[in-house]
Amino acid sequence: MGSNDFITLFFLVAAVLIFLQLRSVLGRRTGNEKPPFDPFSSRDVAKNPNGDDGKVVTLPRRDSQDDEQRYADIDAVAKPDTPLNAALREMVKVDPSFRPRDFLNGAGMAYEMIVMAFADGDRKTLKGLLSKEVYDGFDAAISEREARGEVVKSTFVGIDKADITQAVIKDTEAQITVRIVSQLISATYDKAGTLIEGDQETVAEVTDIWTFARDIRSRDPNWKLVATESEQ
Repeated sequence: MGSNDFITLFFLVAAVLIFLQLRSVLGRRTGNEKPPFDPFSSRDVAKNPNGDDGKVVTLPRRDSQDDEQRYADIDAVAKPDTPLNAALREMVKVDPSFRPRDFLNGAGMAYEMIVMAFADGDRKTLKGLLSKEVYDGFDAAISEREARGEVVKSTFVGIDKADITQAVIKDTEAQITVRIVSQLISATYDKAGTLIEGDQETVAEVTDIWTFARDIRSRDPNWKLVATESEQ
């Protein structure tokens, strides 16, 4: 027997011995083994509700303190036991990430952007913030203004007050109506540069009723303006 044959025989014997040792330690499958424990299976939970063998499984759950904080946030913007408060609570149930104060802050920023974009004729900005129907109306008004050669010069001073007045879920769309009181300087000039509307030095108070909406099924968190009206 050559040296190579001897080495091959040596490794073969060693492999057999290792296999026998592992077999004695790990055991063999007999077909009677229990299936692995699945913490998300109702069948396994019924058989092993407390997690035997020292295993502890923590399932996800809603924190009651978080719920209390969400409802406290709602109570801060809508009186308890009112239809508006109930509607906002229902909205939180459907979308736990919804926060009334955060929404109002976002609505305020969107309001300023939309007002200034309309004055500047910035269609690109408007298209990203408005529904198609509202955008079409704004676009038509801008086109008419451009056809007349008119120019609007505006300065946004700030928002005095913003309140949620209505909230509703229609099918998969959440809608929130906001009453916004703002301070604005606006002046419109004709193509000859003559002031025809407003005043470039006078701050005017403007009250708008705007409705924002978003699809609650969508991962997109952004709301779009879907309706506008001015309070007389």
